[in-house]
Amino acid sequence: MKASISWLKSLCPTELSVDEIVSRLTMAGLEVDGVETAAKPFTHVVVGEVISASPHADADKLKVCEVSDGVAIHQVVCGAANARPGVKVPFARVGAMLGDDFKVQQANIRGVESSGMLCGADELGLSDERIGLMELPDSIPTGVDFMEILALPDDLIEVDLTPNRGDCLSVTGLARELGVLSQTPVQSVGCERIDPGSSQTHDVNLYAPEGCPRYIGRVIENIDVTRPTPLWMTERLRRSGIRSIDSVVDITNYVMIELGQPMHAFDREQLVGAVDVRMARNGEELVLLDGKKLTLTEDVLVIADQEAPLALAGIMGGERSGISEKTTTVFLESAYFNPITVAGKARRFGLHTDASARFERGVDWRLAERATQRATNLILEICGGTPGPVVVTDDEHAMPKTQTVELSHSRIEQQLKISLPSATVQQMLGALGFEVETVDAGFRCVVPSWRFDISIEQDLIEEIARIYDNVWFDAVVEKVRKKDVVVKYPDDDVTKNHNLLVSG
Repeated sequence: MKASISWLKSLCPTELSVDEIVSRLTMAGLEVDGVETAAKPFTHVVVGEVISASPHADADKLKVCEVSDGVAIHQVVCGAANARPGVKVPFARVGAMLGDDFKVQQANIRGVESSGMLCGADELGLSDERIGLMELPDSIPTGVDFMEILALPDDLIEVDLTPNRGDCLSVTGLARELGVLSQTPVQSVGCERIDPGSSQTHDVNLYAPEGCPRYIGRVIENIDVTRPTPLWMTERLRRSGIRSIDSVVDITNYVMIELGQPMHAFDREQLVGAVDVRMARNGEELVLLDGKKLTLTEDVLVIADQEAPLALAGIMGGERSGISEKTTTVFLESAYFNPITVAGKARRFGLHTDASARFERGVDWRLAERATQRATNLILEICGGTPGPVVVTDDEHAMPKTQTVELSHSRIEQQLKISLPSATVQQMLGALGFEVETVDAGFRCVVPSWRFDISIEQDLIEEIARIYDNVWFDAVVEKVRKKDVVVKYPDDDVTKNHNLLVSG
């Protein structure tokens, strides 16, 4: 999981440095494999507007452009095909540094003076693809520092998660952990309900509830897929290792990274009859979005219409119903897929997708409807449209059940050799999302729906241990140093070890 520090801090506004964040996450079992900058360093790059673009007299592929930087008009020779009047792009003034070793200088190109440089995303270290100038939204004021537009500088961390911690395959999940480790309140993502503006729905049949016990769908009409994805969203996706495709697909990917719920959008006009969630029939074929043709077997869960499979459930959509520039109505899918049903299917077909990585580990089984509301908000904001009602099709008997685990004071003391006040235990587990009730022997804990790895008392003790070692013990050490408290431990070896840490 690659995460942007600035995005993390937008949900968990901790004052910890990047190094401290890396250390605490790693010590808490979420190992950070590496840290990198979000873009190579650059200076004196602003938002420029091309006023005019005329052919160069002595070079067929060059243009002589007049560029405004909000202060003055500059003459710039440019070879990009998309240099045209009215376009806004990053403009490096004379003297700008792009990276550590390239300085923009006054130049004479085929007899024409050039003062500055119009930049592509690759030249700013924002992309590996060379596809011309980086076009910016018209709404961005000319002359604004481009570092400010991109919310730079920023750092990216690569978190290597163990298979049991699928709950951290999202910015929300990592922010929740960071909030506990830094004792910082975490802000929730706004997922306001959008009332339907039409009565349009699409029929769904659950024929394999053991593999998909809940399927949520919503029709959104009159959308404009050609509207560009906002720069803030494409940048957050890029920093998460995801390439921008189109506004609707970008939104579903964004919600997946933000909340942890993979989603899919079908072109509703390409659907034939009702959507069936079923097991494939032996020999059925499906062409995926990447063009790969699969021959399916009856142990593979698919999303199908009345004609043929549309998607590999929890893995990848099919080509026939994919979003295109002609799409005006989408059928938005958000579902809970059983990890056991999805596990191993992507590898069988030589695939590895962001969706399969999450569904195989387990996605919060209560998240699908909330993610639908979040995606609806973003689609209406970016693409326009008229939403129909949210339709939930489920089989409650096949849904996961809420887990309740008993935890005793005696087991905590026996395992960890420390005696913790009830309030401290409640605070620790409560911050992780557990509902904690005190009982005579200790606590009754309701496990949050995103923690598939918690089922027995020992699991809770391990949670307390990793949080205590990272947060509470540090706080105790600091108080001991200031002689604010006296700490007594029931075990001599533990006392000795802790005293060494305090004295050190």
